Amino acid sequence: MSMFCFQCQETAACKGCSIKGVCGKQPDTAVLQDLLIFVLKGISELGELAAAKNLLTSDIGDFICASLFTTITNANFDNDRFYAQVDRALQIRDELKNKLVAAGVKVDGLSEATLWKPAGKADYIAKAEKVGVLSTENEDVRSLRELLIYGLKGIAAYADHAFVLGHRDESIYKFLVKALASTTKNLSVDEMVAMVMEAGQTAVTTMALLDKANTSTYGNPEITKVKIGVGSRPGILVSGHDLRDFHDLLEQSKDAGIDIYTHSEMLPANYYPAFKKYSHFYGNYGNAWWKQDTEFASFNGPILMTTNCIVPVKDAYKDRIYTTGNAGYPGVKHIADRVGEGKKDFSALIAQAKTCPPPTEIEKGEIVGGFAHNQVLALADKVIEAVKSGAIKRFVVMAGCDGRHKTRQYFTDVAQGLPEGTIILTAGCAKYRYNKLQLGDIGGIPRVLDAGQCNDSYSLAVIALKLKEVFGLKDINELPLSFDIGWYEQKAVAVLLALLFLGVKKIRLGPTLPAFLSPNVAKVLVEKFDIKPTGEVQADIDAMMQGN
Repeated sequence: MSMFCFQCQETAACKGCSIKGVCGKQPDTAVLQDLLIFVLKGISELGELAAAKNLLTSDIGDFICASLFTTITNANFDNDRFYAQVDRALQIRDELKNKLVAAGVKVDGLSEATLWKPAGKADYIAKAEKVGVLSTENEDVRSLRELLIYGLKGIAAYADHAFVLGHRDESIYKFLVKALASTTKNLSVDEMVAMVMEAGQTAVTTMALLDKANTSTYGNPEITKVKIGVGSRPGILVSGHDLRDFHDLLEQSKDAGIDIYTHSEMLPANYYPAFKKYSHFYGNYGNAWWKQDTEFASFNGPILMTTNCIVPVKDAYKDRIYTTGNAGYPGVKHIADRVGEGKKDFSALIAQAKTCPPPTEIEKGEIVGGFAHNQVLALADKVIEAVKSGAIKRFVVMAGCDGRHKTRQYFTDVAQGLPEGTIILTAGCAKYRYNKLQLGDIGGIPRVLDAGQCNDSYSLAVIALKLKEVFGLKDINELPLSFDIGWYEQKAVAVLLALLFLGVKKIRLGPTLPAFLSPNVAKVLVEKFDIKPTGEVQADIDAMMQGN
C-alpha cells in the first residue's frame, strides 16, 4: 500500500512520508484520512449550493470540523473510527444532495467527490489510494491546495473546541465549505492565494470565538504560579486542549482522594479561575507532547488524551491511557462523547487511579503563566512605561509547537541569548523549550510571558494590536516586535495564516520551512511577507534586535 503525507514539520527528509508516517501513522490510516478529506470535499461542493439557499445546517458544519480535526497530525490512529467517519460522511453527502434536488437545485457538473459510490468496504482503500495529495499533479497547485487544507484543519480544530462550549459562528462553516470546494476547481494562482488569505482571516475569527468561549465559561486567565512537582496521592494526567473535558473530570473526581495534573498543552488550564476552586487540581507534570512515552510511564496513573498530540503508545502505560473526543488509538480505551448537555463519564479513569501509586517525581519547583491579553492589558501602563524608558527594548514572539528535532535546541539558545531588555511572548507547547529557564524579569515583568495554548496565539495578536494603537503607529510592523515561530502541525499553519492576514511581516519560521510549500509558492510568501527560515542563533538575534 502506498501513502504520501507531508503535513507536519517532521515529515521524512523534509519531503514526505511514503512508507510509514514519522508520527507513527500506518499507510492504511493515512489513505483512509485522504479518503475522508475527499468525501468532505463532496459534501462541501453541495454545501456551497446549500448555503446559497440557506439549507446548510450547523450539524453539517460540526461534522466537517470534527472530521478535519481527526486528520490532524497525532490526533487519531484508529482505522475503525475512520471507516465509521467515512460511512457517515457519505450518508451526509447523499442526504444533502437529496435535499437540494427536492428544493429544485441542480447538482450536475460537480466533481467525482459528490458522485463516488462504493460497492463495499473493499472499495474504500482502492479509492483512497487514488485521491490523496499526489492526485493533484501540478506542484504549485498542489502546494496552494494543501496549504489551504492544512489551514482549514487548524481552523476546524479551534472551531470544534468553541462549539463544544456552545459557541458557533456560521460564517466559519460557510468558509470551510467554500474553501474545501475550491480545491476541486481550476482556480488561478491569484484566486488560490486569495483563498489562503481568506483562511487567515477566518483563523482570526475562529480564535477570537474560541477565546470568547473559554473566557466566558471559565474566566480570564490570571497570572499563576504552577507547581511542577508531585503530591503524595495517586493522580490522573490530562493532555491535549479540551477544557470542557478537563472540567468534567475535575468535577467528577473532586471527592475521590486523587489529584489531577495537566500535561503539555493542557498546562494553561492552571491559569483559569474556574479550575482553581478544585483543591485536588495539583499542577503540571512533564513537558511537551513528544516526551510522553517516558513521562506517561513515570506518571504511574491513568492518562487522558483529550485531543492530539498522541504518539505511538508504549506497553508501559497502554493499560492506563484513554482517548476521548476526536483522538483515538487502536487498542486504547475510548471515552464516549457526551450526550446533549450532559457530561462525559470518566468513572473508569477515577476508579483505576485509586489503584495506582502516586506519580514519580521528575522535577521540582514552579513556573509562572497566565499572560493572556486581558491580563497583559491590565499591566499595560507598566509595560508601556518600560518600553518608553528603554527597559524593554524588544518583544520576541516565540509561539507555536515543539517537536523532536534536535535543531529545536535553536529556540532554547535564542531565548538564552536574547539581551536582558527583551520580553518573550509565547503560546503553545513551544514554550517548553524555555519556560523553565531562569531568565529573570524586567521591573517585575517576567521575561517569558506565557499566554496559553496554541490557540491563545490570538492573545498575542490582540496585545500587539493594542500596543500599535497605544503608540499611535500605523503598521503593526513598526512595533519593537519580532516573530520567531516554531511550527509542527496544522493548527500552527492556521496561526501562521492568521498572522499573515493581520499583515505581520519578517516572520522567522523553523526549524524547517514546510515541505508542502513548492519553491514557487515559497517564493511568493517570501516576496509578499518576507517569511524566512530560522538560521544561525546569534545572527538571528542580532537581526531581530535591529528589527529585521
